Parts: sequence; C-alpha cells; structure tokens
Amino acid sequence: MLKSSFLVVVLSVLIEKIVTSPILQGPIELPKLDYGYKDLEPVINSEIMELHHSKHHQTYVTNYNAALEKLKAAVANNDASAIVQLGPALKFNGGGHINHALFWKMLNKNGGKPSDDLSNAIKASFGSLDKLKDELTAASVGIQGSGWGWLGYDPKSKSLKIATTANQDPLFETTGLKPLFGIDVWEHAYYLQYKNVRPNYVKAIYDIMNWNYINELYAKAKSS
Repeated sequence: MLKSSFLVVVLSVLIEKIVTSPILQGPIELPKLDYGYKDLEPVINSEIMELHHSKHHQTYVTNYNAALEKLKAAVANNDASAIVQLGPALKFNGGGHINHALFWKMLNKNGGKPSDDLSNAIKASFGSLDKLKDELTAASVGIQGSGWGWLGYDPKSKSLKIATTANQDPLFETTGLKPLFGIDVWEHAYYLQYKNVRPNYVKAIYDIMNWNYINELYAKAKSS
C-alpha cells in the first residue's frame, strides 16, 4: 500500500509538469498555421507540410486528449497502475504538441532578422550568427534516431545555449532552457524531400527562420 501511494505521488508530480504547461490545458486542439502548406517551399515542400501538420501533429493532439481523460479517471480512483501506464503517453504526445505548436510559429519565409538585443546575445554566446548555425547544425545532425535541436535561453546564466532533446521531450520541461528556435529532425519532417541527407535539411531550414517570433520569445524569456 505504501509503495502504491508513493508511486501515485511521484508520478503525479512528474505528469503535472507536463499537463500543467499552459499550452496543454486540455482538451487541446491542432493549431492553425499562419501560412499555407505551400508557403515554405522550396525549403519544405507542401506534401511534407500537410502530412506533418494535419496527420502527425493531429495524432499527438488526439492521443494526448485521450490519455488525459484516462488520467483524470485514474487519479480520481487512486489507480497507481493506470497512472504508471499513462505517463509515457502523456509525456510523448504532450511534448509532441508543445514542440510542434512552437515549431510552426518559428518558421516563416518573411521572418525578418534578429533584433539588436538578440544579435548582441548571439555574439556574446557564439561569436557570430554563422557560428551559432554551425553549432546548432552539428548538434541537430548528430542526434541519434529522432529528436530536436534547439537554441534556448538559460535563465540561470542569462545566456544562449544549444541543446538537444530526444523523441518529443520538450526543451523547457526537460532542461530548464526556454526555447527560441527548434529543428525537428524526426524523419517525417524531411525524408520525403531530403531523403537520408539530414544535413541538407538542417542547413536549409535557416532560410525560413521566423526571427520576428524568435525575437518575441527572447524578449519574454529575458523578462520572466
């Protein structure tokens, strides 16, 4: 009984980190894009965009909502076994929604340029924008299997850092870094167009960085 109660407490805390994220106040919905499926071509073709958004992201939304309903029942019944079983689904699908909801907004053909404030931070942390891209490319290309490459803001050191997360683990919830720009290196994000040449996809995506949104994220990260 003690072991069961302890598991309920521990797992409830872990799951709470995920399900209490503002973006995951369920039930969640597939976000609308600020552009059409063709609008990121030639960097990302319309076939990939449609599949990625309307199929893959929608699956995360559907599965998260289903798991959340089951979690409510499990918590109400103090069912430790059910909570244990639901943890991976909530983490994976909730993280998938968090990551993709950010990802779509981080991309735009007319994304502007880094603000003066962000440019100074980039120079302080990496030396130049080109060096930042080199480091982010190396990290993203080097991910074994599926995951994400990130540029994030570290509230502790007040500096920019490069990080990677596995599968659909969200950046802030797993590292404490606040996401500014992410690169999805799951094969469904690029394989239909770039085949097995992940570096070409990663290097191309810099042409559609939505700096206007990234500037906003940086300003919010610094002030919070």
